[in-house]
Amino acid sequence: MMRAHALAAEFPTATLDTPALEAARLLAERDLPGLILVDDAGLPITILPGTQVLRLAVPAYCRDDPALARVVDEAHADLFLRQLGGRTVRECLPEQPRELPVADPQATVLELAALMARTRSPLVAIVDDGRLVGAVTLQSLLDRALTL
Repeated sequence: MMRAHALAAEFPTATLDTPALEAARLLAERDLPGLILVDDAGLPITILPGTQVLRLAVPAYCRDDPALARVVDEAHADLFLRQLGGRTVRECLPEQPRELPVADPQATVLELAALMARTRSPLVAIVDDGRLVGAVTLQSLLDRALTL
């Protein structure tokens, strides 16, 4: 039976004080679905989905009425990510804290899938003896599940 420790991979982390633009670059460069946010001791405190970073970059009027996004030319659209400058990851978090998807290394594929589904998270942090050992992404979970 496949367990979380076999699927877990090393995963980049950020803190609440990481610049939002740095987090956005990390998400883009590594093609990540989100970031694991850790405290000063390196323990996971929450997951920051990439969509939350994007919410800060996209003007509210475009989020509220997507038709308005059509009137913005590409040159100006590229400037929106610059709005992240000076902001931190803390500002990207949703107002309502989400359940932190954490599992131990012995969790099964089905347990991981259920946790992802319940928390609507594209990744699960794997913690063993109080330390982060890696993460399982939705992509790796689906890849594994579809080859069984």
